[in-house]
Amino acid sequence: MCGIVGAIAQRNVTNILITGLKRLEYRGYDSAGVALLDDNGITRVRRQGKVAGLEDAAHEQSVTGFTGIAHTRWATHGKPSEANAHPHMSGGDLALVHNGIIENFQALKDELEAAGYHFQSQTDTEVIVHLVHQALDQGLALFDAVSAVAKKLEGAYALGVIHASEPHKLIAVRSGSPLVIGLGIDENYIASDQLALLPVTNRFIFLEEGDQAEITVDGIRIVDASGVAAERSIHEFDGTHEDAEKGEYRHYMQKEIFEQPAAIQKTLEERIDSPETLINAFGEKAPAIFDQVKTVQIVACGTSYHAGMVARYWLEDIAGIPCQVEVASEFRYRNHVVPEGTLFVTISQSGETADTLAALRDTASPNYVGRLAICNVDSSSLVRESELVFLTKAGPEIGVASTKAFTTQLTGLLILVLALGRRKGLADSEIEKVLAELRQLPNLIEQASALDKPIESLSEAFVEKHHTLFLGRGVQYPVALEGALKLKEISYIHAEAYPAGELKHGPLALVDSEMPVVAVAPNDELLEKLKSNLQEVRARGGELFVFADKNAHVKESEGVRVLNMPAVPETIAPIVYTVPLQLLSYHVAVLRGTDVDQPRNLAKSVTVE
Repeated sequence: MCGIVGAIAQRNVTNILITGLKRLEYRGYDSAGVALLDDNGITRVRRQGKVAGLEDAAHEQSVTGFTGIAHTRWATHGKPSEANAHPHMSGGDLALVHNGIIENFQALKDELEAAGYHFQSQTDTEVIVHLVHQALDQGLALFDAVSAVAKKLEGAYALGVIHASEPHKLIAVRSGSPLVIGLGIDENYIASDQLALLPVTNRFIFLEEGDQAEITVDGIRIVDASGVAAERSIHEFDGTHEDAEKGEYRHYMQKEIFEQPAAIQKTLEERIDSPETLINAFGEKAPAIFDQVKTVQIVACGTSYHAGMVARYWLEDIAGIPCQVEVASEFRYRNHVVPEGTLFVTISQSGETADTLAALRDTASPNYVGRLAICNVDSSSLVRESELVFLTKAGPEIGVASTKAFTTQLTGLLILVLALGRRKGLADSEIEKVLAELRQLPNLIEQASALDKPIESLSEAFVEKHHTLFLGRGVQYPVALEGALKLKEISYIHAEAYPAGELKHGPLALVDSEMPVVAVAPNDELLEKLKSNLQEVRARGGELFVFADKNAHVKESEGVRVLNMPAVPETIAPIVYTVPLQLLSYHVAVLRGTDVDQPRNLAKSVTVE
């Protein structure tokens, strides 16, 4: 949540900061601000709303500076407003930006007010900047003042700090919230995400937990959580600037839906050549760890949790391995029994999801044989802190509603199922059958994407609706959950999903002509039972929208609209059937005029509780 950009150079950095904020706006868009330092001191500009408003204001005021910090906000403490926007200042010569949540801010605020500090905002962040100001007044240099304050903070934070008395320094701290340093020529930068800095550099240092850095135009000094000087590796980003641009598409989400065939192809490349090579995708330690696996525990949030739910069906059906799936925010706060031989699997697009990371860090039981991260970002905390890693290779995903990250996660999870299954005696002939299906997957996703126009037409029926019910049976139930999540995220239509067999246990009470019911109907062993469930809906006057395999013989009739899907092998059907539900949600949101890429109250990376 929230986005930080900072820069220090021998030139004006205003455009670097504003461009970086635009590329980070998916992380928060309630308000934005910039603080720039030149020989005359610090100038701050803030605006409620999106970065475009800040850009206009900065241009009108002609603000410049050779050192600066900037921020785009997703509100936690305090409503969206200019007063609550970052950067926050103290004493007129100190400015600070912050991602995260300070849990003990109220006690610290009480102490500061008693010491005579006055607060201009409702945020927890203002506490930090006043604490730094207080430490500076006690004679500490900026780096030491920030270090002393960090020891008092409880919670998660990433900080960027500048001070007029040390104009050629930028201080950065990372504790529980990601922060990266970008390396330039006679200039350096910080950001919450390397995507913000791709226009100016492709060389990065990823700060580790507890790191504090002093950044100048000449170099970087880093100390670790214990205050000892630390060396951190330099990584070169191999993506392109265009990866994070919309190009010909109207929205990032639309672009990312249509990128799925290519993203899945990249995820599969060199990983499914044969049953023998499957395990190589998980790292050198995988053979020894996989041989010990007796059960799997999957922990994730949101869309990634739905991917885990699909994997549970696959693991138990194909590999014969018991599996539990739990929402990370619940898992981390309860006592749980860990069966012997448990593989702990986390799933996250960003690899910085706060609850998932916290769950990973609470895996001390000796009954865990290993920890596997399925993730899209190779430099993320989740990846660095796991023994095993499967990178999904989806490329940058900017739209808040996840699309290609989800389908590549499913692809990786199916490869995991086959790799584990082989260690447990699954026949190579059975594995080859699924591998052949996976090789068809990019083409089948492309065929599903080609239904875009019919789905756009179908979406008109949802524009004036306030509620929608999604149904699926078996492994398609999590797909229905994901479809409902997408619709509510970006169109603001209340949507829920149920196993179709549960209709008689409550949801039928809601069904009427004003409640569209969306069903996914692949040609599998549960098809006939699903058809019976759909008849129950029609008998109550419900309007059905069915995404059905063309060989499933689901016919259109009054109140039943059918969109025929390509014939899809049963195992990979959950991946393919996800695509039309993404397109449906997208077109409904466009027709309703919502902000597709940046839906209200949401942000892309949930790095706070």
